[in-house]
Amino acid sequence: MIHFTSKKWFRQSPKKESFIFVKLPILSAIFRFDKFLAYEKLKKYLEKREVFRYNSDIAFYVTTYIFLTYLFTHCYIEAERKPQMTIYDISEKAGVSIATVSRVLNGSNNVSEKTKKKVLDVINQYEYTPNAFARGLGLNTMKTIGIMCADSSDPYLAKAIYYIEQKLRANGYDSILCCTGYDLDTKASSMNLLITKKVDGIILVGSNFIYEKEDDNKYILGAAAQVPVMLLNAAMDAPNVYSIVSDDFTSMYDATMEMIRSGVEDILYFYNSTSYSGKKKLAGYRAAMEEKGLLTNGSFLQLYQGSHEDIPAMADQLLKLHAKGITFHGVIAADDSLALGALKYAREMKLRIPEDLAIIGYNNSMLVNCCDPELTSIDNKLETLCQHLITTLMGVLGGSEMPKKTVFSGELVKRGTTK
Repeated sequence: MIHFTSKKWFRQSPKKESFIFVKLPILSAIFRFDKFLAYEKLKKYLEKREVFRYNSDIAFYVTTYIFLTYLFTHCYIEAERKPQMTIYDISEKAGVSIATVSRVLNGSNNVSEKTKKKVLDVINQYEYTPNAFARGLGLNTMKTIGIMCADSSDPYLAKAIYYIEQKLRANGYDSILCCTGYDLDTKASSMNLLITKKVDGIILVGSNFIYEKEDDNKYILGAAAQVPVMLLNAAMDAPNVYSIVSDDFTSMYDATMEMIRSGVEDILYFYNSTSYSGKKKLAGYRAAMEEKGLLTNGSFLQLYQGSHEDIPAMADQLLKLHAKGITFHGVIAADDSLALGALKYAREMKLRIPEDLAIIGYNNSMLVNCCDPELTSIDNKLETLCQHLITTLMGVLGGSEMPKKTVFSGELVKRGTTK
């Protein structure tokens, strides 16, 4: 690595009265932490001072520019040849946990001198520089957290983002939000973008970031080797990954059993996701129905693949099902918008609620109060999940040992759509 320590100035030809002041020590500090940034700053500086304005000096300035371009490019290539160590590598080589490495880096007193020395020796040996740009400025943190969600127009995800940003601000942190959509490559690109922004941690909002194939989760493991990764309502057993989940299986199992006990046995399950959370919900419904010997009709499992905002399309899917001669007296939906689709279906069929059709939604969102009768729904304690997620993240960043997985139970909130 090149360190500029000279206080000499690049200057124009002696024939000119003006000078080009390029403070190399400052550029050196920037260069150590962001080589492209240093190069761009130098380039803009020379251009701003109209380095190429004077034709008589064009040879001098062209030579200077080419030299500096070569210097920075050459240094960048040399720096890139050396593998970048991560906090996971340091913990592995020092034989300690990632949390212990974090405590050492943050100057915590809760580490023995022997352990501290062992970690620092490895750090010095491999020239590890976590959050390099921030530490180069004399800071321990950028005070910024990356947030990723698939679709911010989804009411559940939007509410989660609101709670998370609110609680981050209360702890003195800013956030960068990436709305990724559902494509794996886009998710991976967004993750890489947040890492380049030197965020202190990354929060994945929703369960659709976790895949069944291990190879598809490598983008998460790569990020977790550098910063803590927090999963909201999804679970993954990996170093530096922390999961905060609602017990969707038990919540859906209990809700299904509650409807069966009320006298409704032909219960249709209306869902729109096969994500980690979606599969847990479906499994809970199936377990209850199979336990009672009631899952005899495969048509009772209805996957909706349209927009979560298109309530008429949801109702239309159920109307088409009825037209095929398939009848049911209960609907349990995987989220509240689908439950509203079932309500619209009941209105179209002139069914009484809950006498002719009982309905249960999921998430206990603001939608439950936007219909008549008001919607019975499972409250998965979203605000509690978000609060605990931020508490866990702050603990990890502070060097504390925090639980890798925390599970919260949901609650069925009864209203007018069930008996």
